This record gives sequence, C-alpha cells and structure tokens, in this order.
Amino acid sequence: MFNQLGVIGCGLMGGSFALALKRAGLVKRVIGYSKSPSTTEKAKRLGVIDIAAESALLAVSGSDVVLISVPVAASEATFKAIRHLVEPGVLVMDVGSTKRDVVDAARRVLKDRIESFVPAHPIAGKEVAGVEHADSLLYSGRQVILTPLPQTDVKLLQKATDVWAAIGAQVLKMSPENHDAAFAAVSHLPHLLAFAYFSSIHKQPAGKDFLSLAGPGFRDFTRIAAADPAIWRDILLANKEEILKQSLRFRHTLDALEHVMKSGNAEALEDLIRNAADARSGWQMSTPKPTPGR
Repeated sequence: MFNQLGVIGCGLMGGSFALALKRAGLVKRVIGYSKSPSTTEKAKRLGVIDIAAESALLAVSGSDVVLISVPVAASEATFKAIRHLVEPGVLVMDVGSTKRDVVDAARRVLKDRIESFVPAHPIAGKEVAGVEHADSLLYSGRQVILTPLPQTDVKLLQKATDVWAAIGAQVLKMSPENHDAAFAAVSHLPHLLAFAYFSSIHKQPAGKDFLSLAGPGFRDFTRIAAADPAIWRDILLANKEEILKQSLRFRHTLDALEHVMKSGNAEALEDLIRNAADARSGWQMSTPKPTPGR
C-alpha cells in the first residue's frame, strides 16, 4: 500500500495507472500534474486524481511512488524539475516506449539519486489519447518491461515488480539496450512503415478512390498509422539507430521479393511467401493471464 502516488502527465497512461492502483486498493491518495491545467482539472473531475498539483515538483512532494507519463523527449526536463524531492525510498518510474535515451537523461540529471529510478515500458495503450479514456484495466493481462540499472535499489525494483503484477501485468526485465533493439523490430519499424505506406496511397491522384475500396485487411494493416504524431516523432528520433538497422533488413527482404517478381520466377516467389506464411502461422502473441480477481 502506498500513501501517495504522484502522477506527472495525467493522460491515458498515467491516468490508467492511477485508476488501476485505486481499483486494487494500493494507494490512499493520488496527486497529479500536467502541463495543461485543464487536463489536471479534468483528471480530478473524473476521479482519476484526488489533488491537482501546480508543478511536477509538487506532485512528487509527499509521494512514495511517482509515475512519469510524459513524451520521451520531455523526460530530461521532468527529471530536472523533480530531482530535489527524489529521496531515498521513493519509487520513480516512467512509461516511455524507448529506454536508452530516458536512462541517459536520468543518469545526467538524477546522478546519485538514480537508485530510485526504475525505467518501465508497459506494452499497452489505445488508439485514442487523453485522461477521459483512462481505464483501470488497461494494464491487466499486458506485459510491462522493466529495465533496471546497476545502481537501481533492489528493494525499489522489487516494489516496482510487485505493483505492476498487482494490477494484472506480467513483468519482464531486460537491459535498456536489448529493449530498444527488440522494440525497434516489433513496434517502431511497423509504425514507420504504416506511416509511409498510408501516405504513399493517400497522396496519389487516385488515392481517395483507392481508399474507398479498402477492406478489413487494409484497415488492420494500417491501424497504427493513426497514432499520435508528436509521440511517434519522439520515439522514432530517440531510437533511430536501431530502427534504421531494422529498416535496412526490411529493405533487403523487400528487394528479394521484388527481384523474383521482376524475373517472373513463380516458384521462388511462392517459396518466399510460404516461408513468411509458415513462420507467421507458427507465431503466437504472448497473452499473459490477468491476475485472478482483476
């Protein structure tokens, strides 16, 4: 049980974490801060937070657990704003989709106080943003990746593991480097491709006519192209080295498919398609079971 949760960034992710802790009876009081006062007031009106803080620092004051839910590019400024109240024993986590840049910012700013920081990435979200869409079950049955540092307080790491597990998440641990390499492949590059693919059709002279004929397959394939532009701008820039490595691998595979199409080699083309189809058929997305009673 936490006495107070401080939420910095009262949007979908931060708001859902607050509601999840309230639902599980894990926190007595939630204080929240957002850059936009209207967002904080809305969060209070909806019962997501109990107290609206006037600054990020005040959201940390008196809190024994803090969740930073801001765009990854704003991480360093946030650490600077709260550094003086990050006391020993206070658990500080983030929800950023990239980890090396956030960890580097934490090292620069928090310095000896970095032992309180447990970097986190919940693999959860919605196509819509905003605190009005916050959901106490958003993290139930989802994976949360923790990327602890050598300096991380082991007791706080355990506390972070326990709190995410208590709201129904499956907790995994890996290094920030391995995290960013993995998610460049399975999340960041797919978004980049979706943005490029949809734009390539939409900008064609007959693009509107083509889109009017699109069906469920096209809808499912391009769904992530509707993601928040500011958030994904930051993610793509923050993890560009790993994403560009994956993009190069994709180009080589696409080149191979195009080559056999140009050559008219039906057998080779079918083999390439079959390899992908068989691999995809044998793959199953990890679906952790929700915590009983959640």
